[in-house]
Formats: sequence, C-alpha cells, structure tokens
Amino acid sequence: MAVVSKNIPAPDLVSISRALISVSDKTGLIDFVRALTKHGVEIVSTGGTRKAIAEAGIAVTDVSEVTGFPEIMDGRVKTLHPLVHGGLLAVRGDQDHQQAMRDHGIRPFDLVVINLYPFEDVRRAGGDYAATVENIDIGGPAMVRASAKNHAYVGVVTDPADYPLVLEALEENTGSLSYQFRQKLAAKAFARTAAYDAAISGWFAETLAIEHPVWRAFGGRLEQVMRYGENPHQDAAFYVNGDPRPGVATARQLQGKQLSYNNINDTDAAYELVSEFDPARTAAVAIIKHANPCGVAEGATLKDAYLKALACDPVSAFGGIVALNRTLDAEAAEEIVKIFTEVIIAPDATDEAVAIVAAKKNLRLLIAGSLPDPRAAGLTVKSVSGGLLVQSRDNGAVDDLDLKVVTKRAPTDRELADLKFAFRIAKHVKSNAIVYVRDGATVGIGAGQMSRVDSSRIAARKAADAAEAAGLKEPMTIGSVVASDAFFPFADGLLSAVEAGATAVIQPGGSMRDDEVIAAADEAGIAMVFTGMRHFRH
Repeated sequence: MAVVSKNIPAPDLVSISRALISVSDKTGLIDFVRALTKHGVEIVSTGGTRKAIAEAGIAVTDVSEVTGFPEIMDGRVKTLHPLVHGGLLAVRGDQDHQQAMRDHGIRPFDLVVINLYPFEDVRRAGGDYAATVENIDIGGPAMVRASAKNHAYVGVVTDPADYPLVLEALEENTGSLSYQFRQKLAAKAFARTAAYDAAISGWFAETLAIEHPVWRAFGGRLEQVMRYGENPHQDAAFYVNGDPRPGVATARQLQGKQLSYNNINDTDAAYELVSEFDPARTAAVAIIKHANPCGVAEGATLKDAYLKALACDPVSAFGGIVALNRTLDAEAAEEIVKIFTEVIIAPDATDEAVAIVAAKKNLRLLIAGSLPDPRAAGLTVKSVSGGLLVQSRDNGAVDDLDLKVVTKRAPTDRELADLKFAFRIAKHVKSNAIVYVRDGATVGIGAGQMSRVDSSRIAARKAADAAEAAGLKEPMTIGSVVASDAFFPFADGLLSAVEAGATAVIQPGGSMRDDEVIAAADEAGIAMVFTGMRHFRH
C-alpha cells in the first residue's frame, strides 16, 4: 500500500550541526572530520571509525552512547535502532514526527557519512563463502537509504571523493547544505546501494549456479565520462563492475589520449581474441578495426606475428587496435609505431618498448597484467527496447572439441593446425563470418554479411587486394584453409572458398543440406571437418 505524502515543503538550506559517520574506506576521513568540527558539527561514530577519529584527537561520541545499547554479535547490530533511524527519517516540518522525537528523546542527524563493507573487493579477491557473506553490509545500506529518502533534511555522503565538495558547500552556505546539493547526494547514494546489491545478488547467482534469476541486477561505478559515444551526437560514459577479468577495464594506461567509446569497445574485442592463443606455445597478435579482426597471426616472435597479421589487410589496419598475448618488446613496438595505431594492449611491456611507444604521444598503451581465460564462465549483456538480453559468454574452445572428418580426404597436419587457428578467429568475427588462414596467419576475412557466400567472396577479394599491394603473383588464399562460424546452408559458400584456393574447411555442420555440402567438398577434393559448435557473434 502506497504511503500518502503530506506535501511538507523541504527547506532550501539545512544547517549541519550533527553528523553520523561510519566508513569502511577511511581515505581522507580525518581531514574531513576535522574540517567538519571547525563548522561546529558534533560527530557521532561507530567501531573502527570512532576509534580512528578519537586517536586523531577529535571529539567523537560512540553510537552506543546515543542508543544506550552496546554493539553486539561481532558488530552486526549497532546502528539498527530507533534512536539512530528516527534521527535519520524524521520529517522535521511534521508536528507528529516532532512530537515523537520529543517523546522518545530522538535527536536528528543532519549529515550521514557512510561507505559500505568492501563486498566487491572481497568478491574480486576470491574470498571464501563465509568471508564474502560476512562482508555484506546491512546497517550501512539501511542508514544510506534512510538518509537519502529523507534528503529534504539530511545530507548523505557515500564517496570519499565527495568530501571536498561537501566542505566547499558548507563554506559557501555558512555551515549549511542546499536542497539541490542534498538531492544530488541522495541520487548518488541510491545508485551506490543499487550497485552494491547488484554485486551481491550477482555473486549469489554465480556461486549457487542459478542460471536465470527471476530478478537480475547489474551495477557499476563511473570510470570515465567520454567526449561522445559511437558518434559525436551521442553521450557516453564507461562504468566498471568489479569483474576481475583482465582486459581494458582493469588495464593500466601508461600513455596516450583518453580512450574513446569506440576505443574501449574495439580494445576489448582485440584482447579477448588474442587471449585464444596460449603465450607459452606461441606469440600472437590481433589487429582490430570496428570490433572485427583485420589481421591475426602467430609466430616465433611478436614482431613476426605482427608483420604476418598486418599483411592480411594493411589498409584496414591503419588506425586500428593491436593486441598481443605476450610482453610487448622493442622489436614489435618499432614495427607497430610505423603506421597510425589507436591502441596497443598487452599483458606487459619492456622499458625499451615503452620508450619507443612514448614517441607517439597520442598512442594509448595499456598494460593488462595477464590474459583473460577464454574458457572462463561469465555473462554478456545487451540492451534492447524494454529489456536486457543476458547470456553466458561464448567460452567454447576448438581444442576441446571432438572434430569430425566428414569428407573422403582428411586434412593434413598442417591443414588441421590452420583449421583450428581459423576457427579460433571465426569465433571473434561478426556473423556471417568467413576466415581464410595459411601458415598460422589470416589471409582473408569476411565479416558481418547477410549472406555467407558474400562473406566468402569479400574475404577472397580482400586477400586479392592485399596480394596486389604486396606485389605477390597470387593471393595467399591459394593453398589456405577456411573457417565458417556457422554451417553452410548451401554448397555455394563452400564452392566460393574452393574458387579462392582453399584446400580444407572447418565448420559446425548441422544443416539440412550437409550431405550436399559434403558431396561438393568431395568433388572438389578438399578436406572438411565438423566442430558441432557454432560461433554466431552479432
């Protein structure tokens, strides 16, 4: 049943005379509290926060002195008390509320400073079940929400970064906070508790293997406000959600301009792709443009892999994103900076490589620390009108699949190695995807077409263009293998690949016309294997 408002107008200015402070993150706490006391603010606090304030020589009242009740149950119960929440929730312009305060000896709080138990940090660090549960804050969110609801009379601060803003507002208003300022603090407070609860509910769903919770919440903290989104007329911002998966959200940016919306999207795509290649086995480089690879290769060194990847489509590589699966070294860095590149991302970089990249002031260099696990579980989310599409991450790996040879001719060892390479790449190409590979490098990529045969033809044409630019007599698709992210519904797509010079094919299979496609492959004398796994990417 809805509560009927009495429509009591909120005062513009509320004088701050009494503050309740209980923080887990004590960054800037003492300087902030000391500044509050200079405005004559009485400080009430709890537990470790009270101890820190007292040890700094600042007068502070323990909340147990207010409630007349000690902290119990290892501190789980200390602020959940009418003498606390009454002081937070009282409508001061309401005569009934005022009478209740007088009757029960409740004093109001004008300012509440709370940041919550570090649940997200404990979850990120992989704490055990009991430790993670114990870091679910109860009293903190209750006080935050109570104060934010009653922002007509109470200012609530949930972020140490806002301490200077609060002190500035108090200076401007002679010890008071304006209604507009209190509103903004309340909005941020509710967003904070929403993100906090989203992290908790998400952890429970993950831990208990609840695939499709009835209620699904997602939250994040603002990391960056961008100049614009995909296009200049679109607003954009970047939020991080505490997921420890290595990548663009967790990487350190050593240099270069601020990342744009498109940079972040493309860099994520690049690093996820290059993580498919075990750095203990081979060096690998992926060059990405508009979230699609324009060249991927493996080699004995990063330099070798980069040059092979670049050769696939040197025109599209201009202004692209380069991802590496090993520590960026000087040799690779010298090659990469020869053309305009937006971003380089790698697990690490040598000092020499950093110095080389530093000569290109606008080139962003990101150090991710490690590679994401391509087999790890996780979620992807996409917004649609009125809802969210949520699915598990595509963590299928070709090396884990039982490949089935369906043609009369089986692939050679070299072909099989290239087929697996090609299927790894197809997983990261927008559908319909066709990927030609030869000797551990892409030589033609067709992406995002409505027809699979068109993707095949586009990939072959781009291979021909690259061969002409390199002065080669014939395209590298001659003697290549080809991967398709989904089955060939007709033989025409496969025959197009054969025309381009492919000698072996890897595809999921499962079409009603598989027999026709297999017969066409046999007639052409090529090998074909089925994976049984599709890699659509929309």
